[in-house]
Amino acid sequence: MGLLSIFLIGIGLSVDSFVVSITAGVCMVKVKLKNALKVALFMAVFQALMPLIGWLAGSSFQRYIESFDHWVAFVLLLAIGSKMIYEGVKHKDKAEKSFPLSNNLMLTGMAMATSIDALIVGIGFGLLEVSIIIPVLIIGGLTFLFSALGFLLGNKIGTRYNSGLEIFGGIILAGLGINILVDHILFV
Repeated sequence: MGLLSIFLIGIGLSVDSFVVSITAGVCMVKVKLKNALKVALFMAVFQALMPLIGWLAGSSFQRYIESFDHWVAFVLLLAIGSKMIYEGVKHKDKAEKSFPLSNNLMLTGMAMATSIDALIVGIGFGLLEVSIIIPVLIIGGLTFLFSALGFLLGNKIGTRYNSGLEIFGGIILAGLGINILVDHILFV
């Protein structure tokens, strides 16, 4: 497998993390570079570890995870999205909004939900006998870059168009979870 193919796979896997990072950025009032780096690090670590785990587990693991991976992503994204919608409605009149960056469990849930597809990609790398080091570095690096940029972009959007964006972000996350579930049910 060539570097271009791996690079394109890395971009494809980074898109969900980018969208989730935009949502996190929208929900922050005061953003520092360290906030963007923290979100990006969580996203990148999971996005890089999952192909490695898939590669190590090989094809025997695929049949076990395939039956419920879409449900895990659906539940995590729907729960996080619903919480954001609730917080957006609950605090609609408050000027200050905040994404709980101190809540590592929430960041872990978002990162895990967006990286489950990378596990299957890792299994594919294993079946194709692709050396895993370069793909892990490329996928992790691209996810880090896309997530940091997404977070900062989301904050710019959120600062400019403050009202209702937390609700909108929650709807996007919940919709992403529903889309994953529907795609799996209809196209598998």
